[in-house]
This record gives sequence, structure tokens and C-alpha cells, in this order.
Amino acid sequence: MTVATYARAVATLDSVAWRGIMPGLERTRALLAALGNPQVGLRGALVAGTNGKGSVCATVDSACRSAGYRTVLLTSPHLVSYCERIVRDGAPITETEFGTLVARVWEAAEALPEELQPTGFEVLTAAGILVACEADAEVLVCEVGLGGRLDSTNVLDLGVAAVTNVALDHQDLLGSTIPEIAREKAAIIKPGNRAVTGATEPALAVIRARASDVGASLTVVGVDVPFSGRSVGMRGVVVDTVFDGRAISIEAPLRGAFQVGNIAAAVAVCDALRAAGIAIDAGAVARGCQSVRWRGRMDWIDGEPPILIDGAHNPAGMAAMVAAARELIGERRCVAVFAAMRNKDVESMATGLEALTREIIVTAPAVERATPPAELSRLFEPPAEIATGVKTALDRARHLAGRGGVVVVCGSLYLVGEVIELLGA
Repeated sequence: MTVATYARAVATLDSVAWRGIMPGLERTRALLAALGNPQVGLRGALVAGTNGKGSVCATVDSACRSAGYRTVLLTSPHLVSYCERIVRDGAPITETEFGTLVARVWEAAEALPEELQPTGFEVLTAAGILVACEADAEVLVCEVGLGGRLDSTNVLDLGVAAVTNVALDHQDLLGSTIPEIAREKAAIIKPGNRAVTGATEPALAVIRARASDVGASLTVVGVDVPFSGRSVGMRGVVVDTVFDGRAISIEAPLRGAFQVGNIAAAVAVCDALRAAGIAIDAGAVARGCQSVRWRGRMDWIDGEPPILIDGAHNPAGMAAMVAAARELIGERRCVAVFAAMRNKDVESMATGLEALTREIIVTAPAVERATPPAELSRLFEPPAEIATGVKTALDRARHLAGRGGVVVVCGSLYLVGEVIELLGA
């Protein structure tokens, strides 16, 4: 019964995949109205950004649970199961519940006129909001999907809004410059919100202007709130920052020096929630950071050879991953498995990956938007080896790396998801 219920839900979402990405809030608003407006009264944090927003969301959720709050965490995309996208009190919803939810939302959608029929992502957004409402969640932490202004999650006004950072990504939809993209992301800041950002110039000026225009307070991590930190290798990162006006030292198991800024941003979001009336103290923040888990980001899977998996899928993310991977890999032989979606700056990502290794195998996950491996291969010098299918690519990389080497999997969260499923990790 569970398998059938979940399979029907997936088939339902697949049936509207042809609609693709359709920016705009009118369909989600109509769908939520048909469901009784479950978004009304929810509070928490809405988190946008080019990179790091998933790590920030997971950390904030963990801290809120450590403070004793009932929470719902909404993120995207998933790696293996759609259930990962809706996490209640630290556990993904069951496949049966997911299937029932999608059926309820779909029934409401079918009563809407043709012009208001939702995309799959909009169905999932509504489903997640419905869970938060019916679980009587005291804190909802929601990751923005694409951009901000026209992303379906922007129907939410949770009191706290964050923009982790701004880099070039999704230029076809968000704009070709950093200020243009920042404008899209900053639009999640609503009147009276407590806003947080880790962005730097020129994006910061745009975010400041948005906060000022709508009468939101703004905390700039690294300016208003100092922080410093370092990677401690396999153990993750150590971060020194400020919470509730006092110095706080944090340890988190998220690997890579790039996570220092993400943890500092997460602490600042927790401080904004505290100021908004959610009673989080420094102890809960420290415990939440220590216990946070976020799959598919600098995941080290022991073996001979070990496999390092990271969802870096834009040039900035790739650069951060390469720097972090170098620290973990040391002088060992490194073989990479790489795939990317068509709408990405694959040329810049390839250049970034070559700074880590020249032994690269390209492939494509089972997603229509995947770049053909033959196209990817030509981006590398010498041309990368082509593998038909993710399993073949992984097997080949393991063989080349040998027992003393390391395999790095990167370039797409879809690729990461397939590898995690193959490994049963």
C-alpha cells in the first residue's frame, strides 16, 4: 500500500513535468486558498541565496529543535526520495503520508481553472505548507527554490528572511548580473521582517535597499555581526561569532571552509528568530550546530577508495568544493565523476574542477535536463572520459583511483542523488 500510494504521487508530479518552471505566485496563492490558506499564521525563516541555503536551513532547524520547538523543514531538490523535502521534527514524512498529501493537493488543484493549474514544484510547496499547518509547527524553516521574487515559496511571510549570498546562477531566469540576481532574491524580504544576509557588494547594496524600502531590519553577517572560523578537516568547522550580543564558539560537522560563513549566517538567523519571540538560547544554538546533518554536501563515504560527494552545481559552488576537497584528499590520487544540467555555466564549472584533477569521467543522470556527456567531455583538456550511466562512471572512477585514491562526485544534485542511491549511503 505504501509503495503504491507513493508511486501514484510521483506519477502525479511527473504528469505535470511538461509545465517546467513557471515563475509567478498566482497559481500557488490560488492553490493555497483552495486548501483553506494554511500558510496564515506560520512563522519561522524563509531562506534564499545562490549557495549555502540548504546548509543554513538545516542548521537553523536543528537549533530550533534543540530549543524544544516543533519544526517543519522544507528544502529542494531531494536526493533520493521526495519525502526528504518535507521534514517534521527532524524526520522526513513517510511515503504513505507523502502520497496522501499530494492526492489532497491535487484534488484541490483540479478544481482550479486551467490558467491556475500548478507546476509540480508548486504542488510540493503547498504540500509542505499544509504539513506545517497541520503539525502545528512552531517554527517553519523554508528554503527558496529558484531566485525569490517569483518562486512559489515567496507566498510565505514568516517574519525572518535571509539571503545567504549571491553569485551567478540561473542567469536565463534571474538576470545576467549580480545586482539583477540580488534583486530577485531580496524580494523575499517583506515589510517588518527581520532580515539577515551574508552577501557582499555589489549584491549587498541591493539587499540593503530592499530592506529599507519595505521597512525591514537588516543584519549583515561579517559587518554587523563579526565572525571567524576554520576548517578542522573531517570534523567539520569551528566558528566564532556573536549571538544575543555575546561571543559564541560553535562546532559543526559540515565539512569545508565555505561552511564557516554558512554557520555564521545560520546563527544570525537564529538570533533574528530569538528577537522575533522564538526562545532560542546560546546552548540550543551550539547543540543544534553540533548535531546538524546535511546529505550530499562534502559527504565522505569510507571505502577503498573513499568517495567524496558534493552537490556543487555552479561556478562558485565548484570553487568552494575544490578548495575543501584538496584539504581532505591531500596528495592522494583523485578521480572525478562529473555531470551538469543544461542551464548551468558548465564551462566555468569544468575549469574549476580541472584545478582539482585532470582525471575526469563525465556522465548524465536520468534527467531530461542533463547535458549530454559528449558535450561535457569537450570542455576538458584532455577530453574527459565518457561513461554511459552513473553506475558505469562510478565503477570506472573507483577502478582508476585504486585503493589508495579518492573518487569525487560533483556537478549536479541529481548525480549526487543517484550515487547515494547506488551506494545505499
